[in-house]
Amino acid sequence: MKKLIATLIAGLFASAAFAQAPAPAASTPASASASAEVAKPAKKIKKTKKAKKAAAEAAASASATK
Repeated sequence: MKKLIATLIAGLFASAAFAQAPAPAASTPASASASAEVAKPAKKIKKTKKAKKAAAEAAASASATK
């Protein structure tokens, strides 16, 4: 029974160490277009006046029905 418990504890330590290990580096470099897409920052979506007005009306109608 002691061997079983010792094996389980050793397995827990091994799994914790494996989970903390960094991901292995890719052996082949990614294509230029794929890396360019990843490197681009996300653009903020600007709301138009119509969208803002529709959102305000929806919020007003939702609060009126409560």
